[in-house]
Amino acid sequence: MPLSEPLTEDTLGRPLRNLRISVTDRCNLRCAYCMPEEEYTWLPRARILRFEEITRLVRIFQGAGVHRVRLTGGEPLLRRNLDRLVAQLAALEGLEEVTLTTNGLALADLAADLAAAGLARITVSLDTLRPKRYRELCRRDGLERVRAGIAAARAAGLPLKLNTVVMRGVNDDEVPALLDYAREVGAELRYIEYMDVGGATRWDQRRVVDRAELLERLEQAHGPLTPEPTRGNAPAERFRFADGVRIGIIASTTSPFCDSCDRARLTADGRLFTCLYGREGLDLLGPLRAGESDERLGERLTRTWRERSARGAVERLALAERRALAAKPELDDDPHLEMHTRGG
Repeated sequence: MPLSEPLTEDTLGRPLRNLRISVTDRCNLRCAYCMPEEEYTWLPRARILRFEEITRLVRIFQGAGVHRVRLTGGEPLLRRNLDRLVAQLAALEGLEEVTLTTNGLALADLAADLAAAGLARITVSLDTLRPKRYRELCRRDGLERVRAGIAAARAAGLPLKLNTVVMRGVNDDEVPALLDYAREVGAELRYIEYMDVGGATRWDQRRVVDRAELLERLEQAHGPLTPEPTRGNAPAERFRFADGVRIGIIASTTSPFCDSCDRARLTADGRLFTCLYGREGLDLLGPLRAGESDERLGERLTRTWRERSARGAVERLALAERRALAAKPELDDDPHLEMHTRGG
């Protein structure tokens, strides 16, 4: 049962509602916008949270207000028996949904088990429909495996979203085609601006295709878009075509949603980050394995959220000269700065 605590709000009045959990920092792709380097420093395997530890921490987070959990990575489907964790989390009283973001490479074999375990929805990252470009962008083959995984998710009855990071001169010419594919497979497509987060060591402002340009291109190709009336705390601003098809745009780079952000991130080794751009995180693994009580762990994470004032993307937007968040030597010294470590 979740702890009975009042709603936990930070210094700006933002509640804690959503928790993103990285179940592994490993990935089987090396996408240009996330893992462009040849070598990486990995978290020690002995420090990776066990499923029972994750479930215990989620119960504690529920006491602080969390009611939705998303499993991420790295690539979460590299974590063996992940459906067992999904089942444990889905069984928690008061947790509204457990969702997952994946690159889709292993999804064809696992979709049915994940659905049976209680997964509420799945999001697949898909940045191109062209095999040669997929290989160039991800530095691995696998596009057909991803498409097979999407088909398997549909067959398993999992509601589906697709995430596309749009980069000028890389895949921006596929903006309309990706929407056609999303329509075909019954998925809602979310376009994501290229972000200067940890791991994006070769980030360049000139490659960002912003919200306004994305909307213009989509309307030219598919007709007028109508904004959805409410956004709430969701990262994506949603729009609807005349036929009812919806798309989302996550414009974190040029139009940050910091002032409504209600999500925290837990790394695979139990470090809590309250901002995607944050430099410091709260270690929960040490106290947990030292035998600290649920009540004391709850006090730690609640205090951290209540002291939160972070508006990382807004602060980045205000920079006179904007470059990559971290250079490779910094990431080598502290892998917790990596996007693939703290979960996108």
